[in-house]
Amino acid sequence: MARSSASTVEEYLSELAPERREQIEIVRDVVLDNLPDGYEEAMNWGMISWEVPLERYPDTYNKQPLMYAALASQKNYMSLYLMCVYTHEDDKTWFEERFRASGKKLNMGKSCVRFKKIDDLPMELIAKRLRQRPLTSTSVAMSRRAGNRVSNAERCWSGRTDTTGNRVCLKGHQGEDARLRDSNRACF
Repeated sequence: MARSSASTVEEYLSELAPERREQIEIVRDVVLDNLPDGYEEAMNWGMISWEVPLERYPDTYNKQPLMYAALASQKNYMSLYLMCVYTHEDDKTWFEERFRASGKKLNMGKSCVRFKKIDDLPMELIAKRLRQRPLTSTSVAMSRRAGNRVSNAERCWSGRTDTTGNRVCLKGHQGEDARLRDSNRACF
């Protein structure tokens, strides 16, 4: 299946061959179990998609919800799209290094991790990566990639916190070194 016209996730899954459906459902369960609060599951772009609701972030360049992750069954492989890796270069490097360290072969595009069977994926790494990117930082980073304007407060906050709970800015400042202002969201 290259691109589905299914309008619901259940309809999409029912279109798949049984062995493919089983693999897709396992990955879907991992995504659903580790998805930060605020994202919604939907069918978009012909695949299962987890997105920032338009009610939460309507100012997108194409008037479509911002995708956080997606899952698709292609003709020769399956794809897990991780926008949380694509939108942050340091996160992509972190992800690629740990994927390779797992002993599994990485077959990846900008955000697309291609796999032929579930054993090709380090599922704990996928779960960890999904959990580490809250809704606010992903929306801002994807919007910035799309060329949308973002406030200074949103622009600087990475969405991460250090071990003491202080926010970490995109420049890597953290804790007392961050010199954060505007509700601890923007660097000077």
